[in-house]
Amino acid sequence: MTKLSVNINKIATLRNARGGNIPNLLKVAIDIERFGAQGITVHPRPDERHITYKDVYELKKCLSTELNIEGNPQEKKFIDLVLNVKPHQVTLVPDNSQQITSNHGWNTLTHATYLKDTIALFKSHNIRTSIFVDADLAMIEGAELAGTDSIELYTEEYARQFEINKELAVLPYVKASILAQQLKLVVNAGHDLNLQNLKYFKQKLTSLSEVSIGHALISDSLYFGLENTVQLYLRQLV
Repeated sequence: MTKLSVNINKIATLRNARGGNIPNLLKVAIDIERFGAQGITVHPRPDERHITYKDVYELKKCLSTELNIEGNPQEKKFIDLVLNVKPHQVTLVPDNSQQITSNHGWNTLTHATYLKDTIALFKSHNIRTSIFVDADLAMIEGAELAGTDSIELYTEEYARQFEINKELAVLPYVKASILAQQLKLVVNAGHDLNLQNLKYFKQKLTSLSEVSIGHALISDSLYFGLENTVQLYLRQLV
């Protein structure tokens, strides 16, 4: 079964909009674990507009499943956070402080030396590493050369094309997954996966290890309830 890691950034966004501690981020994270998710993902930004750095330290103390921290390691503050918290996994994402959300993967060839050095640093602290990449075979080969343990396929293009032609939409990701397997990389995926397109994606990528889903899952929970929504997503991954 492919693991579900729930990104809780949107819970923090809702809390921060009003101030105070409603909803309680830590309780929501613990409940998501209790409802069956196998991991929690956070993506702190330098301006802390949703997840704060304090949140990450507190989450590490109370979670019983895997903690995945996403972010751009070009920010020294982010590197220090990861080295201090020591999450189970760090996912390197090439976003900048002005982006609303991630919108592309790394060019693993242009940034080869930087990625290799950064990954070596994290792995020296026994932190599993993943590189956020597009479904581009050259970028996946570059990820392997950088020494990463896994890749996270950026799936916005798949989600955008799914309603038009799902077979063509998933094909680049199937090819990417096959190559990653050959290179002995673990395959994760995330971005715009939802209840409509997730099951088909999982069926086509037989080696899919983990998906990270936040916006769609939290939005669906407004209609279906959080516990039921987590269960609905888990059923897509069987």
